[in-house]
Amino acid sequence: MPLDTYHAKRDFTKTPEPAGRVQPRKGGPRFFGVQKHLASHLHYDLRLEHGGVLMSWAVPKGPSLDPGERRLAMQVEDHPLEYGTFEGVIPEGYGAGIVLLWDEGTWEPEVDDVDAALKKGDLKFRLNGYKLKGSWVLVRTRGDDGRAWLLIKHRDEWAGPVDVTQFTQSVKSGGDFADILAQDQPEVWLSNRPARGGETGALFQRIIEKALALKAEREAKDEPARKPRTRTVRSAQPKRPAKRKPGPPAWRKPKKRSQD
Repeated sequence: MPLDTYHAKRDFTKTPEPAGRVQPRKGGPRFFGVQKHLASHLHYDLRLEHGGVLMSWAVPKGPSLDPGERRLAMQVEDHPLEYGTFEGVIPEGYGAGIVLLWDEGTWEPEVDDVDAALKKGDLKFRLNGYKLKGSWVLVRTRGDDGRAWLLIKHRDEWAGPVDVTQFTQSVKSGGDFADILAQDQPEVWLSNRPARGGETGALFQRIIEKALALKAEREAKDEPARKPRTRTVRSAQPKRPAKRKPGPPAWRKPKKRSQD
């Protein structure tokens, strides 16, 4: 089954990742997504909907808009469609780290038969996302049991020298890794992080420190709202004497008669 490997690698009692299942195609546009994944190494996961699952490639350096750049893309196990918009913290086990939804949209094959193109190792397609658009190709290389591919941008109006990976915010939440981690429990990661040394370890350290600061700031803002409201008791005021009703005006008072 297409998702057997995906399920075998994960303990769904410990990970927030969706278990999911193969879903028959109902027509309409095909989903594509790119998740930025900070685990033992930082990488980007390209996912294309096909055959009721998400075909997946791990791109270590991320996609490039420069047609002269060939980015290594290692094909990994298929993922369920529900995974396409997943964002959050995987606390432990396979893929432990932070997942950010970096881009999403729809894709269209530029070939008549997707399965035949995959078998041949030459899949041309168009992307229509927030960050990635236009024509692309995945070309399989030799070695690595057929898992190694190259992700290349075709020359079109969406190609250029811009480093698109500099746009780091999530298209789902608008935040970055620290914002996502701050919603969880960053304290745990101080002693149990997926990577400690090298570039990735240093990146984790910066993200954890920022996440702790963000969490402390949010808790400080919420503190006044958590305090119970105290009811103000006013001191007793002396009662004012009741006002006497005024008598009739002088001109209405009857005049006394003089006695002869």
